[in-house]
Amino acid sequence: MKTNFYTHKQSATTVYLITFLLFSFFSYAQLKGGHILGAMGLQSGTQTPENTLSVYVPGYFYAASSLRNANGDKSIANPDLNMFITGVGASYVSDFRILGANYGASVLLAFASNRIQGNTVDSKSPFALTDTYIVPVQLGWRNKRADFVFSYQMYLPTGKFDMGASDNSGLGMFMNEFSTGTTLFFNDKKTVHFSALASYEINGKKKGTDIKTGDLLSIEGGLGKTFYVMDGTNPAPKSIINAGLIYYLQYKVTNDQIPVPVFGTIETDKDRVGGIGAEINYYHIGCSTSAGFRWIAEVNAINRFQGNTFFLTLAHVFTFKKK
Repeated sequence: MKTNFYTHKQSATTVYLITFLLFSFFSYAQLKGGHILGAMGLQSGTQTPENTLSVYVPGYFYAASSLRNANGDKSIANPDLNMFITGVGASYVSDFRILGANYGASVLLAFASNRIQGNTVDSKSPFALTDTYIVPVQLGWRNKRADFVFSYQMYLPTGKFDMGASDNSGLGMFMNEFSTGTTLFFNDKKTVHFSALASYEINGKKKGTDIKTGDLLSIEGGLGKTFYVMDGTNPAPKSIINAGLIYYLQYKVTNDQIPVPVFGTIETDKDRVGGIGAEINYYHIGCSTSAGFRWIAEVNAINRFQGNTFFLTLAHVFTFKKK
């Protein structure tokens, strides 16, 4: 009886110790959402022209320089964590009107390596299929001094996900997102502009668990100028350059919910981050091809990684003229 009593007491102590450690860890841990910061920048509130199909290849690279705690101080310096995403996407804008707006849709089949799941440096996923990005509805309005856009996005959990694994290429959850934004023009030629796009992401539970990532609010845009490059005496430009300063902000609006034995569901502290950088885009009219590059340095991170974002996009535009 004595042996069983002490064994039981020892087991209970172990359970409470493990639970305490889990509580301490999860109260600091954060879970990532699907929204990729840096994918939008200059003229983020403007839809591409109607009757066009854009086929593009994005290249996203994120280098984490530190992990920040609740006070914004470095808890881990130089975590040596990089994430890479690329894929093939297509975006179509029609001349079909809904509420006076052009209807459009997009899809991105993406692949990722070292997919960051949260505040852990143990992310070593190989290059593999990640979650699929679909925009079934995008509406765009154009006016003389302002453009507007509204869209609904969803992220399908097509990437590998096993709870606790370090080689996950997906987040293991279905995500809904709603976006609305505008681009304001400061002259009649629309060459000087400022944009802002707000996106609200609603996350479902992770596959096979009751773990739920909190909702996210992301704001992206920029202040830029458009330059038309002329071709000698030809009155039409041969190419267009768009350049300027860009920014992004992301806030965890609701707490992550992580079930922990004994304590029940733990709600972690919220996280946030800001970023400011530069963007340049080049579009060759004759070839209908474009190349764009964005760089954003993150600032004021709370309860998450802080680093540098690089985004390169190559695209070809097919135009379907009316008969």
